[in-house]
Amino acid sequence: MGSVMIAPLDAVDDERRARAWLASVAEPGDERLSIFVQANGSHAAVEAIVNNQRPFEERTAWRARAETVDVDDLISKHSEAGGRLVIPGDAEWPTQLDDLGSTTPMILWVRGPLNLRLAAVRSVSVVGARAASTYGVHVASTLSTDLAQDDWAVVSGGAYGIDAAAHRGALAVGGATVAVLACGVDVAYPRGHESLLERIGAEGVLLSELPPQAHPTRSRFLVRNRVIAALTRGTVVVEAALRSGSLSTARQALELNRHVMGVPGPVTSPSSAGVHQLLRSPETTLVTDASDVADCCGLIGDDAAPWRSGRVRQRDELAGSVATVLESMPARGTVTTQALIRESGLDESSVLTALGQLDLLGYLRSDDGEWALMPR
Repeated sequence: MGSVMIAPLDAVDDERRARAWLASVAEPGDERLSIFVQANGSHAAVEAIVNNQRPFEERTAWRARAETVDVDDLISKHSEAGGRLVIPGDAEWPTQLDDLGSTTPMILWVRGPLNLRLAAVRSVSVVGARAASTYGVHVASTLSTDLAQDDWAVVSGGAYGIDAAAHRGALAVGGATVAVLACGVDVAYPRGHESLLERIGAEGVLLSELPPQAHPTRSRFLVRNRVIAALTRGTVVVEAALRSGSLSTARQALELNRHVMGVPGPVTSPSSAGVHQLLRSPETTLVTDASDVADCCGLIGDDAAPWRSGRVRQRDELAGSVATVLESMPARGTVTTQALIRESGLDESSVLTALGQLDLLGYLRSDDGEWALMPR
């Protein structure tokens, strides 16, 4: 899809080092820190935290972490594992993340051969329930495979269920996929996805706001979702219960003016109840396949979905008195012209004209002055 390969990080400048340090002591998405850095710079933020200055004098946990963090060691190990650091202003930085404003990521710890910015230009996030049904897994996998074949990058969170099906669907056809993690890119979480995450790191992109060795927490999953929402053109929720983390991704996507789509499921399935509630909003779109998603998120004209309709029969194109007379015919047996006049409510001339046309078209046959349907 036009993405380019990138060499691993081999040198880190002061700005990256400062941001990496901040990401190692603070939690992702901290508004106070982000606003301070945007106004005063990352080095000023480091000094304020170390010296217990405003506005961070109450962040005692940060200072405790700072005493144990060896940022140069973290950066070195990340680089040795083939990783790189991406910060705002870099050529690889996806500028759509700037839409997060006061919660824009401080830094991204990235691993994988694809250029993150180029992959994200034409990308869709596919999210949903961890405890996915067979139906949900099938839909997510098929949807992602078809999107990848149409040069869309598939973004998800690397979790069980819908996330895994989305990543695997894209990888199955050699497509681009991005996993946004709530832990360090060197941490296999969930443990059962160690091989899947390794494959994404080898063929696609793994990224996190958290430094290596950082483990996931519930709050980090929720904060991570805003990055999934901001990174892509739209978010597709395949399956979600009424209480589902994937719905938070959808809500944040709506707040960011991204497209939000949902795949309907059985009305009896609790796993789809959240999606159905989401689809009641006029701001969301019901989708059933990749062409629907592309039609919603793609370029006008280039990605338009084909118009769908049922099979058109030749008799569907009949109109006027011809259609009326044909509909007045009995399913079996014969009928007289006078009976058709009474049944159709048309005058004799119109019925005779229609009978002639239907005879020529092969719909009717005349049998001793009476009419019958031709077997079809």
